[in-house]
Amino acid sequence: MMEQESVRPFLLQARYGIEKESQRVTLDGELAKSNHPSTVGNRNFHPYIQTDFSETQLELITPVTESVEEVLAYLEAIHDVAQRSLPKDEMMWPFSMPPALPEKEEDIQIAKLEHHADVLYRRYLAREYGKRKQMVSGIHFNFEYGLDLVEQLFLAQTQETSLEDFKTHLYMKIARNFLRYRWLITYLFGASPLSEARYFDSEDRPNEPVRSIRTSQYGYVNKPDVQVSYESLTRYSQDLAENVALGRLSEEKEFYAPIRMRGGKKVADLFHTGIRYVELRNIDLNPFDRVGIDADEIKFIHLFMLYLLWTDEKLPADDWVAKGNHISDAVSLEHPTKTTAFYDEGQQIFTEMLQMIKELDLEGSDLVRTYQNWLDHPEETLAARIFVLDENEGQAAVATEWGRKFYEQAWAHPYQLAGFQEMELSTQNLLFDAIQTGIEAEVLDRHDQFVKLQHENHQELVKNANMTSKDTYIAPLLMANKTVTKTILARAGFRVPAGETFGSIEEAKKAYLRFAKKAFVIKPKSTNYGLGITIFKNETSIEDFNAGLAIAFAEDDAVIIEEFMPGTEYRFFVIDGQVKAVLLRIPANVVGDGERTISQLVAEKNADPLRGTHHRSPLEVIQLGALEQLMLKEQGLQINSVPEQGRQVFLRENSNVSTGGDSIDITDEVDESYKKIAIDAVAALGANISGIDLIIPDKDKPHENHEDYGIIEANFNPAMHMHIYPYAGKSRRLTMDVLRFLYPELTH
Repeated sequence: MMEQESVRPFLLQARYGIEKESQRVTLDGELAKSNHPSTVGNRNFHPYIQTDFSETQLELITPVTESVEEVLAYLEAIHDVAQRSLPKDEMMWPFSMPPALPEKEEDIQIAKLEHHADVLYRRYLAREYGKRKQMVSGIHFNFEYGLDLVEQLFLAQTQETSLEDFKTHLYMKIARNFLRYRWLITYLFGASPLSEARYFDSEDRPNEPVRSIRTSQYGYVNKPDVQVSYESLTRYSQDLAENVALGRLSEEKEFYAPIRMRGGKKVADLFHTGIRYVELRNIDLNPFDRVGIDADEIKFIHLFMLYLLWTDEKLPADDWVAKGNHISDAVSLEHPTKTTAFYDEGQQIFTEMLQMIKELDLEGSDLVRTYQNWLDHPEETLAARIFVLDENEGQAAVATEWGRKFYEQAWAHPYQLAGFQEMELSTQNLLFDAIQTGIEAEVLDRHDQFVKLQHENHQELVKNANMTSKDTYIAPLLMANKTVTKTILARAGFRVPAGETFGSIEEAKKAYLRFAKKAFVIKPKSTNYGLGITIFKNETSIEDFNAGLAIAFAEDDAVIIEEFMPGTEYRFFVIDGQVKAVLLRIPANVVGDGERTISQLVAEKNADPLRGTHHRSPLEVIQLGALEQLMLKEQGLQINSVPEQGRQVFLRENSNVSTGGDSIDITDEVDESYKKIAIDAVAALGANISGIDLIIPDKDKPHENHEDYGIIEANFNPAMHMHIYPYAGKSRRLTMDVLRFLYPELTH
């Protein structure tokens, strides 16, 4: 069926979800003694960050995605959030096998959950299996064949008349084939060759090193008397029920199969919902990858799952599964650097996979050949690579070294969110806070910065981190038009700079004589981020005036020429009738040392890792374009001038951080009267969220008359990252204020 023309377009269609477990440890590699991080939202409902058996065992859960790239992006992001939510002296242990465990088993803390039933279940597991065995971690990989693929396969056959029955039989076949051939996954990606101190509390242990303790009979597995048939969903359900009834299992979820059928809370639900996807549970953590699994491994597993669909069973169902269980346990306990005893079957599987790829015209043959080569070179497998390192340094030392490496990666750029680094920085911070809080976040459009937030039944759509449904459609349009903004504010009694708007450069040039001897500003009518603004404080030549016009008209088809208001410019961030942050922005500048040119000083300042471009870093790089060179000319300088020691040279008049300025938080220093002006002005504009720019000669002097301030601009989508990561001063986590504004129920 898979080779039929109607099926082929959908063969690589699939949905993925990953659950990754990790033990929390100190930076010295010792099991943490702290509680689940309090900075993470309530784990009773948290969609992304949970605890597994023990209080120290994190479980990171991705949403369901339709591409390898997206599932890894979410896993990387959640991993970043989890790491930065831990105490600064804790990290995630990168190996499946836990670090050295406490001498007394009672010192292993069961997860401190609020629901008593969850605690009781874990206590039962501790009695039945011991706490130590349950400290192992791994990857649970959720896989669903694309809905279009399943439907086209259904239409291509004649045996089943119901799509749901067809899906059930399809996934039961996949389960049987997976159990038969899963040994190959263990061979390639098994990564638990050695145990640490006190994982085993008796002599009943494997002859280490092996390929995978975790997937072997010595791992966290059910007792031998628990047997379940995969012949059909009915038999599977009946056998599970019988095991529960006879007391071999406390409930269905205690059945620790390498693969689980999913679609409802209980197996009985599958008869009504059908099997929607399968959960693969035999994948060890890849300690060489920060998040425990990489793109190549996922892509191979996808091709492997297609192979399970492609190939036929060779024995009756129970015999087929039993043979697979036997081989899997044998491979798990092989020495990791030795050729597997099932080499010939491995070659056959790879040969058939390559044949499938060729016949179905799929991509991935090079990847499959790479892993096929590992049959001849077992030293390439994960377990062998770990063992070689272990021989030289010891597993604990290796795990600690790699854990610290990944820890440092997570903290290297704390203002960024892994997986979404190409997005605007304020949006990355909003995603971080949503994930940490436990609000589901789905990126609908990366390029357009569109995010859907969901908590229970409450959904919000957010664009550019703070454009929300709480503002009317007209408010951002009003603030985008600087002429209209000034008109509205002036009529409401606020002081704004006097000026004129010009619709053509020819018309604007005629106004030269009206402004030449004054201090004035030329700026585009409708742009943001300080683009195209030129400020003239002294008598201005016709050449410089025209140059300023050209810069402004390059950004918009209309410009404003207005009076320059003396004083210091401050950005007030207003949300829901409150000022949450006030920022002093110092224009782009360098300080001379008497030796280097301005160009060299700019290059040095731009080397600061906090500086970047397109709002992906807290500070923007300083440019040396036409506008900056015009500014230098007014000071009698050029880019190759060498300013004397200590001289501060400004490269911009406007103080926008987006044009290379420095940001300094002064929220607690500004007189409250100016905060009230900002709040009232935003209200006059009909907005709930705005960044409003005030010129204030003396921020410490309370407002008494119009000369004490001026409003020069209002911004409908104010950048928040410069408040969160200021150049100096206190951080103001404005993205959390946005979430509290949208989800007030989470603050109670």
